[in-house]
Amino acid sequence: MIFENQYIQERIKKADELRNEGINPYPNITKTAITSQEFNETYEYIKNSESKRDESKNITLKGRVKLLRIMGKAAFAKLEDSCGLVQVYYSRDELPEGYYNKIKKLIEVGDIVEATGFPFVTQTGELTLHCFEFKIVTKAISPLPEKFHGLQDTEIRYRQRYLDMIVNPEVKNIFIQRSHIVSLVRRFFESKTFLEVETPMLHPIPGGANARPFITHHNALDVERYLRIAPELYLKRLIVGGMEAVFEINRNFRNEGMDHTHNPEFTMIEFYWAYHRYTDLMNITEELFEYLFENLNLPKMLNYGDKEVNFSTPFAKIKYVDSLTSIGDVPADIVNDKEKIISFLNQNNIKVDSNLTLGYLQAELFDNFVEDKLTNPTFITDFPIDISPLARRSDENPQIAERFELFIAGKEIANGFSELNDPIDQYERFKAQVEAKEVSGDDEAMHMDLDYVKALSYGMPPTAGEGIGIDRLVMMLTNQHSIRDVLLFPAMRPESIVKKDEEN
Repeated sequence: MIFENQYIQERIKKADELRNEGINPYPNITKTAITSQEFNETYEYIKNSESKRDESKNITLKGRVKLLRIMGKAAFAKLEDSCGLVQVYYSRDELPEGYYNKIKKLIEVGDIVEATGFPFVTQTGELTLHCFEFKIVTKAISPLPEKFHGLQDTEIRYRQRYLDMIVNPEVKNIFIQRSHIVSLVRRFFESKTFLEVETPMLHPIPGGANARPFITHHNALDVERYLRIAPELYLKRLIVGGMEAVFEINRNFRNEGMDHTHNPEFTMIEFYWAYHRYTDLMNITEELFEYLFENLNLPKMLNYGDKEVNFSTPFAKIKYVDSLTSIGDVPADIVNDKEKIISFLNQNNIKVDSNLTLGYLQAELFDNFVEDKLTNPTFITDFPIDISPLARRSDENPQIAERFELFIAGKEIANGFSELNDPIDQYERFKAQVEAKEVSGDDEAMHMDLDYVKALSYGMPPTAGEGIGIDRLVMMLTNQHSIRDVLLFPAMRPESIVKKDEEN
């Protein structure tokens, strides 16, 4: 039972005592108030006035009590609202007769209150609200963590994000910054005349990425449905339908593992641009970063952990296979030889399936020897075609896809390519993916999507499309090193499993 704790029981008793005194601990009517920031900015002038007070004002502040200092017949409290802290003063003689004694021991740190009065400056020079009304708005029956140690347990912080934000104001600031970043991304694409759209979250066929889907059941239709792993195939259907520049900012779901850069549900922006190529996407991505840095007022040199990242444009560009040798230090004579790659990986204690194609083996080399070394923003271009089932083949080399991925501080941030718009080629690639699923049991291989192939058969103009991971982007711009620190409510193991593991 969550209310059995003795401290909670004591607070419940105080809520009952308030009721017995005729004071509702959960009233529904409150006054219009100003923020702590507005109070401090508007009445800053009082610090320089002769009287150090302005009793002509009638101001209301609201917030959570974060500090309470009772001094017999008077008290100081620090209230916290969405903008910060503000000090209020209330006393027995200034409040209605008998009221101070009623509330003196019944209002505590953690409670939410409404204070009305006039501004004055204390002897220590702090702008403060001198109250003639001090009312409880919400009685908190769970005490906050001890002030000086705060809330450090990451398990509790992520499970009880509301408590994390109450106790650690810097956490709330990260999510305010995240909201600002998402707003700027939206504003940027709208300024480029892209149209924001919404596509289905429940898919009859999982597609748009190589990933394992979540499966659910639609009772009325008695059919399986899949939480979307990507909106790509629906957005490209809109390009076929005549919407030439579209974007969507929304959630994707992948039934995969969790670590410091992966969560089962995550936010991406995907955008598709008719009559453009993947090289145009790289240019607009650089423009997006310049726009973000300018509007967020960030320096081009940013620290990310122990790395210093230079976001100056243009970003570096290097071909996929070239990166294996020039960055990964893989011997040049092995990068295009399957047997030599397998032998090299085995020598480095990396076990792989010998049936993998050359492209997938090169991907093993890239993942293990290149990715972590990409600190400054770098476009890796010209991917092997067999690991790019939705990308257009290069006219110069049909084994290469017109595709790039953007890496920053050793993490993939974006993936873009010239879209495959040949319906016959797309059908054959879907068939190869289905065969890979049947032969090797690859849970992440794509399904056959005949309706999407049919859509392509009506003609999709030359198009380029890109996805940018919003969560990882926010991590980079706020110097956070776990995706859980930029997700309000990250996925967590059930508490019963955690407790069981701790007992063992």
